[in-house]
Amino acid sequence: MNKKTRQKIHQKKFVIWFIAVALSILAIFVGNRIATKDFSLFSVSAEETVKGKVIAVLDRSIDEIPVGETESYTSTNITFTAKIKNGLYKDQVVTVQQLIDSMFAGSEFIKEVEPGDNIMLLKMDDPNTDVTPWQFVDYYRFDKIVILGLIFAGLVLLIGRWKGINTLLSLTFTFLFVFFVFVPSVMNGYNTYISAVITCLYTITMTLVLINGASKKTLATMIGCISGTIIAAVTTTIMSRILHLTGFVDEHSIYLTMLNPDKPIELTAIIFAAIIIGAMGAIMDVAMDISSALFELCEHAPNITFQKLFKSGMSIGRDIMGTMANTLVLAYIGSSLTTIMLLLTYSDSLLHLLNREIIIVELLQALIGSSAIILTIPLTVITCGFLYIRSNESNKKPVSTS
Repeated sequence: MNKKTRQKIHQKKFVIWFIAVALSILAIFVGNRIATKDFSLFSVSAEETVKGKVIAVLDRSIDEIPVGETESYTSTNITFTAKIKNGLYKDQVVTVQQLIDSMFAGSEFIKEVEPGDNIMLLKMDDPNTDVTPWQFVDYYRFDKIVILGLIFAGLVLLIGRWKGINTLLSLTFTFLFVFFVFVPSVMNGYNTYISAVITCLYTITMTLVLINGASKKTLATMIGCISGTIIAAVTTTIMSRILHLTGFVDEHSIYLTMLNPDKPIELTAIIFAAIIIGAMGAIMDVAMDISSALFELCEHAPNITFQKLFKSGMSIGRDIMGTMANTLVLAYIGSSLTTIMLLLTYSDSLLHLLNREIIIVELLQALIGSSAIILTIPLTVITCGFLYIRSNESNKKPVSTS
């Protein structure tokens, strides 16, 4: 391949990459405009939460409050000054109180404020007084997460280089689409099933095109991933009806139904979205691993037959299957560990525990996600066989008989 041909290939790849980025941004912008039409994500409140920095501790007092005849609890009141860092009261120095009551579980782990701490403050307007009281809400933690995020981005760029840039872009676009298009659309009363499907299609297409460009490998991965996601979606719909799910898995479900009385959120649709979006990442990973491995195999063994390619693909898939299924199951267990421990404590029997809807939904997520991963393997292998083998055969030059 000469220099001119390589330049044309690189130019073509750049044009495809640029179009993919532009269309991804456009989809987020247009989707957000549609999803948030006549809708405000954050409610307007007379109270305002701002960031502040502790300047000095003025006073610390401890009151012992009796409860009954023999018991009591302590209430620690710390008065301090803080400088406001944002909002209408930026740069003002205000007097703040931090209250720590021992009657609340975990109060012994609450850190008392010290000079230099970054905190969150709540301004509570009281129409009966001229004094503007400020209360300590919590410690400001997001800046530490930002630092960790920058370290993560640096590692991705250091190891992935150009692929790392595309990885960060795809991750950013996915995050923006989920939280600026999908979530507002659901809260605004749009069809959750359609929104979830659109989110999956956007994420799959955008991620694969950005990372691999327009190629046979991308197409094979896309078909395999979409097939696995469809399996997860269909299975979730069927099982939701068979199991008579209501969607009321915890107290948050009740609050969701109150958000939009005119267009109430369908809780079973939330379960559907959670399962297919949660499984999509693992399905994409499996499809990508298989299509990449088989693509390299076809590149180095252009005369390989469909049967041998299928056998090799299934062998690779079996190695991936165990770890990916474990990854998905452990991810769901880890995310709901506190809830599971609480339910174990307050359930009267194992039978009662296993029939709680919240446990059923967790099991459903793990089983459907793992099943979709398993079925994605042969579907991706077959797709790769048709695309790669046919491409290799069409690229073979006819042998001269002269």
